[in-house]
Amino acid sequence: MPGTPRKRTIAAGPKAAAPRKRAKQKTEPSELDRLQTIIVGSLDDDKAENIVTLDLTGRAMFCDRMVIATGLADRQISAMAQHLKEKLHESGLKRVQIEGAGGSEWVLIDAGDFVVHLFKPEAREMYALEKMWGEELDEAR
Repeated sequence: MPGTPRKRTIAAGPKAAAPRKRAKQKTEPSELDRLQTIIVGSLDDDKAENIVTLDLTGRAMFCDRMVIATGLADRQISAMAQHLKEKLHESGLKRVQIEGAGGSEWVLIDAGDFVVHLFKPEAREMYALEKMWGEELDEAR
């Protein structure tokens, strides 16, 4: 086949699609309950207010459970996030990512099958995640 390597590549057409990665394995319910106990306990120890846990199994692709809590000050919210990350790490969960811990109204903690949202009261009211993901939405359908 004459021509440059680029022309030969174009003439050959697209490559076969690479095999897809296996979907991540879902955590067993008993393991989810154990992690939920650790998360809620950590937030409660740090004086978080209005802690709500939502079971999103089968309703969301990004997590199985969501925890939402309120903190009154930036420092409190940052401390809650750091303490939670340490406790989850000690319990065997190695990949925990924190977004927004540098002093914002909303801190998100991605712990795989759990997503934890830490809000200041005004931000929590504005975003209303409980209404977006809560049981009431399913009943309306």
